Amino acid sequence: MSTVATSQIKLTPERSRTSVRSRLQEALPKIVLAPSFAITIVFVYGFILWTIYLSFTNSKTFPSYVITGSRAYQRLWGWTFDTDPPSSWYTSITNMGIFGFLYILICLALGLFLAILLDQKIRGEGVLRPIYLYPMALSFIVTGVAWKWFLDPGLGLEQTLHQWGWTSFHFDWIKNKDFVIYTVVIAGVWQASGFIMAMFLAGLRGIDGEIMKAAQIDGATTFQLYRRIVIPLLRPIFLSAFIVLAHLAIKSYDLVVALTSGGPGGSAWLPSNFMYEYTFKRNEMAVGSASAVIMLMTIIAIIVPYLYSELREKPR
Repeated sequence: MSTVATSQIKLTPERSRTSVRSRLQEALPKIVLAPSFAITIVFVYGFILWTIYLSFTNSKTFPSYVITGSRAYQRLWGWTFDTDPPSSWYTSITNMGIFGFLYILICLALGLFLAILLDQKIRGEGVLRPIYLYPMALSFIVTGVAWKWFLDPGLGLEQTLHQWGWTSFHFDWIKNKDFVIYTVVIAGVWQASGFIMAMFLAGLRGIDGEIMKAAQIDGATTFQLYRRIVIPLLRPIFLSAFIVLAHLAIKSYDLVVALTSGGPGGSAWLPSNFMYEYTFKRNEMAVGSASAVIMLMTIIAIIVPYLYSELREKPR
């Protein structure tokens, strides 16, 4: 009896140490993630709520706590529809429509085309992939400055062709208020299309080769193969690429600043440029916060349907 009791007494501390160790091991991931989680809650979602609050105040240079309702939003949309000539907010949302549509469409089309070419197992694929992906590794500031030099009529493409003897060539879009937004599209597509190509290439490599062989045996042409089989199977890639590109388009700021400095008279402004200008330079913090909230709502309107479709398809 005494031997049994002694052995039980000896095992109890070992069991307690094991249980403490297992609890620490279970709690360790939570302990490691807790600081970053707290920082995210405060500095992302906390500041989002703070911005929404400021948009309903009369804040100017400094935050104000006087609630004025939707006056800032009324000013924004009043500037959009009731001003002649059009306001800078109207210019910003118009440019957002042009830039977003062309940027997403061209990146998707060019990325899919490049992915299909590389999927043909061509020679030098290992060299070509990094070349296409390299622009995405650059910041928007670097991309903007490089394309600014290239498109500047005084020292870029136009000047080079003039020195080669083609004196009739003119390309002054970067200084033309009606075309400057298209130079932003060119620079943005150059940077992002390689990344979209990599997404499509991964999707193409994931398609079962037996499906392709069966379709070819049934007499499907190459065009029919891609139109009826490959592209429908790439639907999740299309959706993911669209979400990424739409997010990049809506929050683009540094590319416009580095490439065009806002364009002649603010003609290249996007909503992000409008928000920064009115919040920090024109001392209209409430109006700038309202424009930021509208940008946030636009992103949410794009992401929520994507998340809904993903969560709905998972149980199947």
